[in-house]
Amino acid sequence: MFIARLRNKYHRNLCKKIVFIRKGIPNFADSGSKTSVAIALKITDRLNYPLAKKAPPGQTAGILFEQITKDFLKDSFKLLHHLRPGKWLFAINQNISHFDRYEHVTNLQRMLQEKTEFAAALGGDYLVTPDITVERYPVADSEINQTTGAVGVGERICQYTPLRSSNRPTSNLILHSTISCKWTMRSDRAQNIRTEALNLIRNRKGNTPHIMAVTAEPLPTRIASSALGTGDIDCVYHFALPELLEAVQAVGGEDQLEMLTGMISGRRLRDISDLPFDLAV
Repeated sequence: MFIARLRNKYHRNLCKKIVFIRKGIPNFADSGSKTSVAIALKITDRLNYPLAKKAPPGQTAGILFEQITKDFLKDSFKLLHHLRPGKWLFAINQNISHFDRYEHVTNLQRMLQEKTEFAAALGGDYLVTPDITVERYPVADSEINQTTGAVGVGERICQYTPLRSSNRPTSNLILHSTISCKWTMRSDRAQNIRTEALNLIRNRKGNTPHIMAVTAEPLPTRIASSALGTGDIDCVYHFALPELLEAVQAVGGEDQLEMLTGMISGRRLRDISDLPFDLAV
């Protein structure tokens, strides 16, 4: 009930601040694809909120998409606090070197800049800056011992886990999830998502954070460039999946519908409303 209300608010804000139609073409459609334009128009009709009076300038659409998505996730996740207790921070454009399991990448990047022969062998940029990060604060012993005496002062155990703040008083926050936001999907943007994901996987010291992506792309075949396959991205989330499904069914086109239903049944594409629950896992 409340998450549905927040989802409606999310769509209302997106429509008011970002979605703009010029000469019959929504600004999240590919003007060169009649199918993309038709699906985007159907999605806009189904959302049925007032649209922006002018197009966001430059790269503003992507920045606004990140901010509005972050706010939705933060507010929704609060409703699930009993399922995933803790002190959490939702942030935008945080370099991964700020987090406990990626502190070392700053030194690694510096070494590669100084030793170009190593850079050629080991690869490129290690300092990934995800669009949205979900971070958890380490926990004080007083909170750990709130119901039982789990740990004691001076004990030589539990000394290295980053969840216990007393282990490293100046430790960074724990990276729980990264979320890449793509207002639209083109081949280069899809590749950026996978490159970022692989850097997060390969360079961690500890468990892999959730790696997710959110998009408003109307063409299922383009969403598939990021959603299909496993091993790097947990899942792709569409900003309006039920509306997208209805739009594709209305527009027709067996290839697009088959691709869309395949991603949904294959658990590679979900709605934005599913994302807060998946963060609670």
